Parts: sequence; structure tokens; C-alpha cells
Amino acid sequence: MRAAIGLWRWRHNPLRRTTDLVEAWVAFTAAALLCLLVPLAGWTAGASANASLQRAVRAQQEQRLPTTARVLRAADRSAGGGRTAGVTGSEERLRRAVVARWTAPDGSARTGTVTAARQDSAPGSAFPLWTDRSGRPVHAPMQAGAARAHAVMAGLTAALLTGLMVETVRRLAVRRLVLLRYARLDRAWAAVGPDWGRTGTGS
Repeated sequence: MRAAIGLWRWRHNPLRRTTDLVEAWVAFTAAALLCLLVPLAGWTAGASANASLQRAVRAQQEQRLPTTARVLRAADRSAGGGRTAGVTGSEERLRRAVVARWTAPDGSARTGTVTAARQDSAPGSAFPLWTDRSGRPVHAPMQAGAARAHAVMAGLTAALLTGLMVETVRRLAVRRLVLLRYARLDRAWAAVGPDWGRTGTGS
């Protein structure tokens, strides 16, 4: 709005310089891009990320199956599999490596080292475990809600970066115009400077 007002104000102003009009058009164009390009970039990036993530969610839900594991004993080393996706450092400290037995999708019994919540790490305790179709422990599949949240973040990030890019280009253009304006002022001052203050100047 300010850009449009400024552009209108400079239309017939007798003090208007060419750089003033260009600067007003630059501001108007930047405002239009911020209103149109930024939402479009955010929506496009978010929609693309959501479609990709939802495909990954469906693939994981098809390939990963839930089962129940039973703790045999505590493990001597930390496990590399069976952890829940997105586990933070503080949550990881609440888990313990155990040797457990579970049933693979083909019905065979499997034994391996996995992680379980500390309250489920005593021998004989049962806890939920996700496996692939061959029976190997894997992360739990991503949920659709988590995928949408990641897509929203991707869209917001794209919109923010687009807005920063537009504002950066606008600032660079305005800086260039200001330097050009100063250069013209210096040339004008140099042209009239030698006669400045003299009696009869211009007569």
C-alpha cells in the first residue's frame, strides 16, 4: 500500500527525479511479489513435500509390521535397530538395550538386540516392536500427521526464503539508486561549485 501511495505521489511532482520514480516502481513490484510470489512458493513447496512424505508414509506402513517382543535378558551393548523414529537424546536415555525374542511375519522366531523402554526392560516383559517383512527390527513408520507437519514447515521455510530474496533484491536496487543519486548530486555540485557565493553569479 505504501509503495502504491508513493508511486502515485511521484506521478506529477515537479521535484520528482528519475531515480525517485524508479525507486517507487521497485517498491511497488516488491510489494506485489511479496503478496503473490511468497504464498505461491510456500504452497507449492508444502504441497510437493506433503505428497512426497505421504507416499513415504504409505510405503512404510505397507513394509513395516507391528509385533510383540519379549525380553530375554539385558544386552551387553547398545542396539542399532528397533528404535523409534524421531527419538531425542532425553528419550534415548529412557531406553535400554535388551536381548529379545519376537515372531517374524513368516511365523519364524527371531532373537536379537533391540531397545526397549526402561519400564519394559526386565526379563519376561513384553513390548511392541516394528519389523520389516523379513523380520528385522526397524523404526516405527512415520505417521500421516507428522508428515503433514514436516510439509507445513517446508512450505513456511520456502515462503520465508522467497520473501527474504525479494527483500534483498529490493534493498540492493534501492542502494544502487541512492548511489546513483549521490553521484549525480556530486556532478551537479562540481559544476556550480566554483561560482558558489560569488556576486553576480549567473548574470
